[in-house]
Amino acid sequence: MPFFAAAVADWRVAGAGETKIKKQKGSLPAFTFTENPDILASISALPKPARPGLVIGFAAETDHVLDHARAKKKRKNCDWLLANDVSGAVMGGADNQVTLIRDEGEESWPLMSKKDVAERLAETITKALTTS
Repeated sequence: MPFFAAAVADWRVAGAGETKIKKQKGSLPAFTFTENPDILASISALPKPARPGLVIGFAAETDHVLDHARAKKKRKNCDWLLANDVSGAVMGGADNQVTLIRDEGEESWPLMSKKDVAERLAETITKALTTS
């Protein structure tokens, strides 16, 4: 069973410059952005047998966390989605509190170390794959 992980930004600078952008007093450089490819939606849309048996998305949200995460799960057509509120000290912090969203329901996990979140997710995946 393949595992993919991607923490791709939604946007990137449209084109790389050929030379250094020099600092000019009193002015900021202008950048044009373009959207990055949607890896999760692309993997979820693969026809069988190319589509993995379990596609899990992640949603790092700052407001209306569960509403946005539920909408993302549906929009991206993934099987599960792990949502977390990143409005606090999560980024760069040691702990996290997440909610696992599946068609069968939602499971909010308590605040725990990021290592423990990863281990619990791995155990949950293992259980799902060995009982189906």
